[in-house]
Amino acid sequence: MRKRGITVKLFAITAIFFLAFYAMIMIFQLLFFDRFYQHHKTKEAAEHLHQLAEGYVKESWSEAEFIKQTFSYMKVTKSPVTVVDAEGFQLVQDPYNIMLETGDGAVIEVSLSLLVANYGKQVQALDFRNGDTLIVEGEVDEGDSSVIYPSVIHKDKFSVGEDPDDDEIKIEGKVKSVSLPKDGIINRGLGILYDALLEWFPLKEEQIKQLSDGESLQLNWVESWSGKHNLVLIEPIKKDGEMQYMFSVTSIQEIKDTNEALRIFYVYIGVAGFILIILLSLFFSRIVSRPLIKLNDMAKKMVNLDFSLAKPIQQKDELGSLSNNMLVMAKNLDIALNDLKQANKKLKQDMKKREKMEKEQREFFEHASHELKTPLSIVKSFAEGLQDGVSPDKRDHYVEVIIEESEKMEVLIKDMLDLAKLENGAIKLRKTSFLLSEMIEVLAYKLFCIAKEKNVVIEIMPKNEQHILADYEWMERVMQNLLMNAVRHSEPDSVIVIRIGLDQTNGGSIFEIENKGKQIPEEHLENIWKRFYRTESSRSRMTGGTGLGLAIVQQILDLHAFHYGAENMPDGMRFYVRFK
Repeated sequence: MRKRGITVKLFAITAIFFLAFYAMIMIFQLLFFDRFYQHHKTKEAAEHLHQLAEGYVKESWSEAEFIKQTFSYMKVTKSPVTVVDAEGFQLVQDPYNIMLETGDGAVIEVSLSLLVANYGKQVQALDFRNGDTLIVEGEVDEGDSSVIYPSVIHKDKFSVGEDPDDDEIKIEGKVKSVSLPKDGIINRGLGILYDALLEWFPLKEEQIKQLSDGESLQLNWVESWSGKHNLVLIEPIKKDGEMQYMFSVTSIQEIKDTNEALRIFYVYIGVAGFILIILLSLFFSRIVSRPLIKLNDMAKKMVNLDFSLAKPIQQKDELGSLSNNMLVMAKNLDIALNDLKQANKKLKQDMKKREKMEKEQREFFEHASHELKTPLSIVKSFAEGLQDGVSPDKRDHYVEVIIEESEKMEVLIKDMLDLAKLENGAIKLRKTSFLLSEMIEVLAYKLFCIAKEKNVVIEIMPKNEQHILADYEWMERVMQNLLMNAVRHSEPDSVIVIRIGLDQTNGGSIFEIENKGKQIPEEHLENIWKRFYRTESSRSRMTGGTGLGLAIVQQILDLHAFHYGAENMPDGMRFYVRFK
């Protein structure tokens, strides 16, 4: 009776559950999914458009940056976008364009949106590149003579477009830059965008009033010639004291088509699904109930730790494995206790490690407060001097000192924040491939004035240089700190030698920088990477450093897993980095 009871219960529960779940899915799909998707699509598209509009107003983007952000929006939302006035005239540069330099040196913008909308694949096939010679026939923009709307573009023996009118102009020039979407969105929605502009503009008075009050418009639009459903989004923006509107069109037709097909599909699989659920429920109840009764008997014996009479279920499945595991469980208790002891030991080690970290944090704050104390005292004393009415001939000097010390504190605080982010693992590397010598040449140029004060020459000697793969911005920070460190501690009238070449040990690249100056005692070489560590008074804040430069270098290089170090030379110091 017990077997029959649990079998019947499992069958009934399983069948009811699957039938209810199946019915719920069908009801949701048939009745609610269409509205759910449209609501989700509307909300998502409106949020992306609002973000784009905020960036357009607040970030003061250039035309190139706005085009870049427009492409990003189109890639994410798969919807075209533009900025227009109340009459529907576009106010921003066409995102798809060619900058053409004519023979007389003039630069003409060739607007491509209409051409892309009508001849997207042909435009893509021509593969415009910088330096190509093109002949463009079209109409000049009435408001801007440097913009032309092409009817046809000729490249070599090929062309794209339609025959021009007699009154259109022809220009020839070389391509200076090309702005076109990537493959897959070459003509996505451009035609529908212009059709929507013609449909909805000029705006109605009540719509203009809503937009003037800061409300966004979300309008459903059914194309009269195709019957496709679209979502029109209009976001009001105020730019340079004028009201403008960010306009986008998003298609919601595909889900309607898919939902119609799914409704027919569910009708066909409904009967088969019902029969399958009944059979699966019966099979499931029988295969589970029998071994469960045996496992229950075994569990009763194991409650009293009686394993002598217990026998495993002879099945090669999860239930059979469960019965074997129940028998092994007692034997594993001793192992579990030993593991618990090991975990306790590890916990103690972690506690000691945490105490060490807390100690290092306290030392860090002590050093930081000490480093900030001196400039703060200077700023305070000189500010008090100004307050007490120092003589006019000294006032400018007092202000310069206050500004100089404030800048030092600002650099120190920035370095401490960067070091904290690096140590906490909050930095995600964005690796690219580049030549190290090109980066160092730029940095050496920036430090030219500082090096000239000490009459120090920086020599860069690349040999068999290879590209390295690293985060460009953080690696630039490393090289800047090492180069600045070498300049500060170089003897006057000396040469800083930078070598970049092939590392014979691992086949990668190696960077070495040598400067003439005081050596660091061997016993202190390992400590130079610590925060605020200084071996002698000459390596003090008076040299201009914050005491965090090499600590930041260490964290960045460790994050890249690059090998690095420092060593004494007969007449100075050498720092090196080995790149994988």
